[in-house]
Amino acid sequence: MKQRRAIANAEPARVPRTVTLLGATGSIGSSTADLLRHDLDHYAVEAVTAHRDAVALARLARELGARFAAVADPAAYQSLKSELAGSGIKAAAGETAIVEAAQRPADWVMAAITGAASLAPTLAAAERGATVALANKECLVCAGALFMRRAAAKGATVLPVDSEHNAIFQALSAGRREDIRRIVLTASGGPFRTWPLDAIRKVTVEQALKHPTWSMGPKVTIDSATLMNKGLELIEAHHLFALRPDELDVLVHPQSIVHGLVEFRDGSVIAQLGSPDMRIPIAHCLAWPIRMGTPAPRLDLARVASLSFEEPDLTRFPALGIARRALAAGGSAPTVLNAANEVAVREFVAGRLGFCGIASLVEATLEAAQRRGETAEPQSVEEALAIDHNARRLAADLLPEIAAMAC
Repeated sequence: MKQRRAIANAEPARVPRTVTLLGATGSIGSSTADLLRHDLDHYAVEAVTAHRDAVALARLARELGARFAAVADPAAYQSLKSELAGSGIKAAAGETAIVEAAQRPADWVMAAITGAASLAPTLAAAERGATVALANKECLVCAGALFMRRAAAKGATVLPVDSEHNAIFQALSAGRREDIRRIVLTASGGPFRTWPLDAIRKVTVEQALKHPTWSMGPKVTIDSATLMNKGLELIEAHHLFALRPDELDVLVHPQSIVHGLVEFRDGSVIAQLGSPDMRIPIAHCLAWPIRMGTPAPRLDLARVASLSFEEPDLTRFPALGIARRALAAGGSAPTVLNAANEVAVREFVAGRLGFCGIASLVEATLEAAQRRGETAEPQSVEEALAIDHNARRLAADLLPEIAAMAC
């Protein structure tokens, strides 16, 4: 009898899941690789990609036993090929090689390429019906309606990796869609949450890159400092969960323990909590619909002791308000918003634009695009990329004027 009970309670046998990591050497890709190292018996790696770090990519491809490795930068191809010599791992380079990696026969694809460059390969994975773990918010910001429509048509499963969207995904299981009143994404508030406006005007790149809670790449860290990341996440949530703009809200929560909340019409609020470690939401997507163990620290609420919440300050952090207006405008406004923000963050990091100039440049680019009537929603990847390209040029043209203005 004891033996029968043990067999009945045993975990069902799991067929190894094949996975591809797009953006394998970045923050999300590295966290995913860490989880795979702890459970290689249940996963087989089909492909890994990076932008240009051939040495790190080759090391990871060898360690995880990948069959294919690609760098987006053609100049890094020879280095990748040399590093993989004798391994049997195929090396490739260029944008088409990244798309090829997404099209290879993996059950599950981590989409962690930063920026609009992620759109084509992520859509390629969705269009073959794969399970796509979406860690790139810009993909839905640039072409959210197009992406979700094509993914649904091909039977793809889209799983949200961002800690906030993953929290909402988990909390939504508590009720019916028609019973939702609103969802709330939480924001840490970034490194300048308590700073007065005069001090924010003098922020340096080094200060903006010191996030108080999360360890992320430089682009996402800067977006967190301006609160633009939360604006992009609102747009992403709109597409992921088919919610109206008025059903989406933001609360600043500096402890980063409550990642998202769903409020139902009966007054119940369901929240997902966890330590601020990206391996937790990644693991939820990697093993979904079951759960897997992780090396992430356990949440000790007694040690945390208190949780606080506050409304975001749109005067000191106008980027969130600008993103909300782009969401309400619809069409190509979110695409323009994202492109202009990427240009603004790049110029800030390069020292050619002040911190307050980031939001100013994005707003000016949006207004100029709307005056020109360039607001139609993209109907294809090519259209989305063309809008993105034109918005970048427009932002670059406006840069000298915005940079010369005081915050």
